Amino acid sequence: MKKIGLTLLTAFLGGAMAIGGYKVFEKKDSDMSFEDKQKVYFASNHTAPIVSSTGSLDFTEAAAAVTPAVVYIRTTYSNTANGGGAQDQMEQMFGEMFGQHMRPQGPQKASGSGVIISTDGYIVTNNHVVEKADKIEVTMNDKRTFQAKVIGTDPNTDLALIKISATNLPIVKLGNSDDARVGEWVLAVGNPFNLTSTVTAGIISAKGRNIGIIGSHDNGDENGGDPFGGRLKMQQQGAPRANKGIESFIQTDAAINPGNSGGALVNTKGELIGINAAIASQTGSYEGYGFAIPVNLAKKVLNDIEKYGSVKRGYVGVSFSELNPDVASQLKINNTVGLYVNELVPGGGAEQAGLHKGDIITKVNGHLVTESSDLQETVGRLQPGDKINLTVLREGQEKNFNVVLKGETLTNHTAANKSAEELYNKLGASFQPLNQEQKNKFHVNSGVMVTQVRSGRMLDQLGMEAGTIITSINKMPINTPADIDKAITNTKDGILTISGVYQDGSNFTNKFQVQ
Repeated sequence: MKKIGLTLLTAFLGGAMAIGGYKVFEKKDSDMSFEDKQKVYFASNHTAPIVSSTGSLDFTEAAAAVTPAVVYIRTTYSNTANGGGAQDQMEQMFGEMFGQHMRPQGPQKASGSGVIISTDGYIVTNNHVVEKADKIEVTMNDKRTFQAKVIGTDPNTDLALIKISATNLPIVKLGNSDDARVGEWVLAVGNPFNLTSTVTAGIISAKGRNIGIIGSHDNGDENGGDPFGGRLKMQQQGAPRANKGIESFIQTDAAINPGNSGGALVNTKGELIGINAAIASQTGSYEGYGFAIPVNLAKKVLNDIEKYGSVKRGYVGVSFSELNPDVASQLKINNTVGLYVNELVPGGGAEQAGLHKGDIITKVNGHLVTESSDLQETVGRLQPGDKINLTVLREGQEKNFNVVLKGETLTNHTAANKSAEELYNKLGASFQPLNQEQKNKFHVNSGVMVTQVRSGRMLDQLGMEAGTIITSINKMPINTPADIDKAITNTKDGILTISGVYQDGSNFTNKFQVQ
């Protein structure tokens, strides 16, 4: 009798676990992060562990697993979209690392790489690969080509999420960049010099590199003083100025060349640990140093873009100088390691927590801070409302402060025969569906909120800003970003008619000629 009872209990528990597991996987696809989606995928598509026949120096299995999911990206853009702007300055600084740009008359072209991270067509690449592009063509490893649209970008990390209309695509498994260690072997997979599906090998040379390339072209902008939400200049004469970019690069000596931007940096298990972004070079070609964005930072950015249309970033609210012997001498202090607090943003998280000007940030969540990237990457992974613990040195004593990260509020300003993807890219914006509360607030029955506007694109030229509501395009109600695809191809005489509501509640209808 006891045996029967034990059997029944075991069966009951097994059934409960099975139902529970089913309910987990039954979760709506739209509510799942990319990492959750991948867990579901790999749970139902078991693969044998990659075990090299000749030890860890045999990269054949990893290369075979990754190469099918690394794509070749070709972009086309007008001269006016790229003429003399920030991208030209970036090219001059980094030897056209950010794509192979040619300068003939007429539309210009560039190329780069991307990594498929979801079987339904989501691809991660660099912002600079697709920035201002009118047309984005994605070529798979099997030579199939697709037109892509930009779902959203994050210039602060140089990441972009694009999408193609396809299913059952191969993907690269997301790894854990925190586990990557200096000295580990890694592979860089991409399309340098138009040579598709190229694999190179090297080691991780360093982690947490801040090389000052993201946002460096606008160092004269008075609004760029604080990567964590500050809007203040450095006050100390001669102190290095923090830029708006979030940099904590993985440095590698795996050969990375023009066209590798947006490609994969993977470990010997074939797991994605970084997105290749830049090289340090005097010639524009490989000279021994490449840099990749850690995938753990990319996960947060990409999930936010997919869910909200833009990145929900938390801010500490400080302007700081990274200490070294020279800066310490200028500031007339003895400490040469840490982050010297120059200014506090009024009402920011740091000020409310009790930090003072002149404090030296020495630890974040108990981990030593030796350079700005130690703080930047930690904060870059978090959301507004999250807490971090900062240890600061004040008058020779260490003090701990719990800082609640603040969000960045939206400013309250009023203001033909193409593929859907190309027209979507011309709009130059990211969108988020309205919930019922927002519909009630703006007195609309349909609509999407503009969450990001890219400079020089159509909505920017129309004077629209983040927070604007678009209710219809070409008289078709818009409730989701997918509705935009249908509406923008329904043009008459090449005219797009966009209607909606500004943040102040005033209605608008704008017409735009599609070139």
